[in-house]
Amino acid sequence: MGEMSSFQLGVIGALFLSVASSVSIVICNKALMSNLGFPFGNLSILKHHSVIYHNYRVELFFNPIPPPATTLTSWHLMVTFCTLHMAQRFNLFENKPIDMKTVMLFGILNGVSIGLLNLSLGFNSIGFYQMTKLAIIPFTVLLETIFLKKQFSQNIKLSLFLLLVGVGIASITDLQLNLVGTILSLLAIATTCVSQILTNTIQKRLNVSSTQLLYQSAPFQAAILFVSGPLVDQLLTKQNVFAYKYSPIVLAFIILSCIISVSVNFSTFFVIGKTSPVTYQVLGHLKTCLVLAFGYTLLHDPFTDRNIIGILIAIFGMGLYSYFCTQENKWKHADSLGSQMKEKDATQFLALEKEGHEVKNSNKDSHV
Repeated sequence: MGEMSSFQLGVIGALFLSVASSVSIVICNKALMSNLGFPFGNLSILKHHSVIYHNYRVELFFNPIPPPATTLTSWHLMVTFCTLHMAQRFNLFENKPIDMKTVMLFGILNGVSIGLLNLSLGFNSIGFYQMTKLAIIPFTVLLETIFLKKQFSQNIKLSLFLLLVGVGIASITDLQLNLVGTILSLLAIATTCVSQILTNTIQKRLNVSSTQLLYQSAPFQAAILFVSGPLVDQLLTKQNVFAYKYSPIVLAFIILSCIISVSVNFSTFFVIGKTSPVTYQVLGHLKTCLVLAFGYTLLHDPFTDRNIIGILIAIFGMGLYSYFCTQENKWKHADSLGSQMKEKDATQFLALEKEGHEVKNSNKDSHV
């Protein structure tokens, strides 16, 4: 029971770290791209949609947690790898070798999914991009059901449905379709779902920790994004990331963003590995609601009754999901304890039966 409670505390701590670090990095990146004018982020992409909204602050509000700039993400992963390398040198964790082909393909897939999410935002309306993010949960459920034979109860499905409806009401504004954007969104959904499922599966099947997997895959993720990032950012912003004149204040915020990203990346791998990809996506929508609330209270972003209703429905769905998951985990734990007790009783019974046979045999031998 002590191990179980310590495990639960560790997961709760990781969930809290994930929320805190993700919200912090969003605020940092918003300041970098909005107030300081750093052009290689999704704020500049959102400005291209000004025909729809006429005010990119409104657009940023309705897309509260965009994926960061592609090149900036490669810097995040480089700093993450360097930090973990130093931690490994100081024996803070043990580096467990993983098959190079597995790690390389996993890292490249993660990098590609990030690039596709950015391209999806660049070629789609904000509402359609939000639909893309919402579609990740049902698609993940479908993949896990088909390929991993995982069962989701009706209660879990209902809570996820309420969550998606709430976030949709709060964040989706327009739905404009185009062929290129739709293809990019479908590819982004598929690669994101598969990469998150693999994050969980690799840790469990190869018996590696989140830190070990992140340490070995981060260089490949950083490499694919460092090569493709400048091309993606130039395609979306029409500017060269290496030709930009970086002021000291911009560099300071980039460094701060990279430092926060270490916690974001670590908590992401830990949460997915210890819980599930679906739980991580639910947590992501909690971050969306928090950023919406912070934007309204601290930055005085526009807010409507529709946003409030959507957030309340989403939070209710999250609460139900958390409750049903907790109940199902308790039942599974009780069933495992019951099966262990049955196995123990069966073992004791067989041992007693064997001992009885030995006593009978010894009695026969003594009579002879």
